[in-house]
Amino acid sequence: MTRRGAARWAEAARSEAPAPPTLEVLIPTCDRPAELAVTLAGLAGQDDPDFGVLISDQSTGDASYEHPAADAMCRVLQAQGRPVRRERHLPARGLAEQRHFLLSQATAPYVLFLDDDVWLEPGSLARMLAAIRSSGAGFVGSAVQGLSYLGDDRPQEREPLELWDGPVQPEHLRRDGPGSERWTLHNAANLVHAAADLGLAPDEWRLYKVAWVGACVLFDRAKLEACGGFGFWRNLPPEHAGEDVAAQWAVMERYGGAGILPSGAVHLESPTTVPNRSVDAADLLGT
Repeated sequence: MTRRGAARWAEAARSEAPAPPTLEVLIPTCDRPAELAVTLAGLAGQDDPDFGVLISDQSTGDASYEHPAADAMCRVLQAQGRPVRRERHLPARGLAEQRHFLLSQATAPYVLFLDDDVWLEPGSLARMLAAIRSSGAGFVGSAVQGLSYLGDDRPQEREPLELWDGPVQPEHLRRDGPGSERWTLHNAANLVHAAADLGLAPDEWRLYKVAWVGACVLFDRAKLEACGGFGFWRNLPPEHAGEDVAAQWAVMERYGGAGILPSGAVHLESPTTVPNRSVDAADLLGT
């Protein structure tokens, strides 16, 4: 254990009423105990900022957070002074409703929607928070990288990369509209190669224009709620996908959104728990 980690644990043990966190990490999970444990381990490796964790479980059997590995990581976070709440949210009414529930429980000014199969490298939360504060964006996302593709360099898919020069500005994004070609940036390990091409210094980061960002997105909570959050879940069938795209496009149109390089988010590349993607929320809602 590092000296800083020991000091944080000791301080947490003495503290009876920790201050409300600046940021809350919202994790929807379903039937992924091993992946959830890895996701929580990544959070336990973050030093700053102060944050809390809310897990909403919709597993068909035992809750994923009850697995010994995931439970141990929850205890580590709590020992660090990170408040951890675990909710069993059933019956499942679809991805959008699950995210709506998580958002309704949040109180921090910033919320990170983090999928249950993403590991974050140390420093990721601090970098994202600094970026959203300085840019004025409605959201900043760390798109996930598949490191099994590290040797698969795809320069043609990185051609749409366009950095934000100055404050992030609102944009109107739709399927097959201007900017939609940016989706290729987030394939495979493209962001690893993009960050290497930029030659960023160890503490340097840059924001870039996105079509959308999956799996790891930090929102200004007030701005997300001002755009309706995920309240549109009532207009969707339970089986759907693309709810994150719909919410991000609404925020982008009013406040702007961005991706961050380097990303720091690693996709665990587990099989999806949402095999039926025939209904796309963004298309159905006409956002």
